[in-house]
Amino acid sequence: MRKSIWFVALALVFACKDKPKESQEEMEETVEATEEEESDWVTLFDGTSFDGWHMYNGGEVTEPWKLEDGAMVLYPPEERPEGANYNLVTDQEFTDFVLTMDWKIAEGGNSGFFWGVKEDEKYGEPYLTGPEIQVLDDERHPDAQNGTDRLAGALYDMVSPSENAVKPAGEWNSVELMVNHKTNEGHVVLNGTKIVEFPVQGPEWEELVANSKFAEWEGFAAFKTGKIGLQDHGNMVAFKNIKIKEL
Repeated sequence: MRKSIWFVALALVFACKDKPKESQEEMEETVEATEEEESDWVTLFDGTSFDGWHMYNGGEVTEPWKLEDGAMVLYPPEERPEGANYNLVTDQEFTDFVLTMDWKIAEGGNSGFFWGVKEDEKYGEPYLTGPEIQVLDDERHPDAQNGTDRLAGALYDMVSPSENAVKPAGEWNSVELMVNHKTNEGHVVLNGTKIVEFPVQGPEWEELVANSKFAEWEGFAAFKTGKIGLQDHGNMVAFKNIKIKEL
C-alpha cells in the first residue's frame, strides 16, 4: 500500500510541472491527505506472527492456531479437553473504530468476530460480553436456518443482512465493521456491499438487545471500550489482513 502511495505522489509531482500554481497546491494537498489517511490505520495482524493477540483469559497464542500463507488459521482438535476454548482477543482495547479483515470459513463451519469484549474470569467466552458479527457457511451450517439474523455478516441475533453478499465456504470474504459512539452509528460492509446498519447505544440499541437472546445476560454489550475477539466455534476458520483505524 505504501508503494502505491509513492507512485501516485510521483505521478502528481510530474503532472504539476505543467499546471498552474493553484492546481499544484491542490494536488500536493491530495497526496498529503492520502498519506495521512493511510497512516491512521494500524495493522493488528501482519501475517507473520501473533503479536498483539493472546488466548482469551489465557496466555500466548499456540496450537490449534497456526500461521499459514499470511493468515491465522484455527484447526480445532477432534478431542477437546473439557472446558477448553481457543478464542483470541487483542492485547489492546478500542472504543470507536473501523475494523477491516478477510475471513474464510470451512464447509459447514461457524465462527465470528466481536467488539467490546471484556476479559474477566467470570466471563468464560467473548460472546458473553461482545456483540458478534457472524462468520458462517450459509449453505451448509444449520444455524443459517434459524433466522436471517444468523447469516454471514449479520449482527448476530440482532440485525439481519439486507442482502446476500457472502462468498461460498472456502473463499475469502472481505469485511468492514464500523463502531462509532460519537455518531451512534455502526455498520457492516461485506465484499464491498453495506449489508447491516445499527445504532451502538441509546434506546434503539437497548431495544435490539432486549429482543435478542442476550436480553438477560448481565455483561452483554455492557462495555463501550473493549477488545476485538476472534471466535473458536469448533470449526476450521482463517483470518488475515486485519487492520483498525480509531475514530
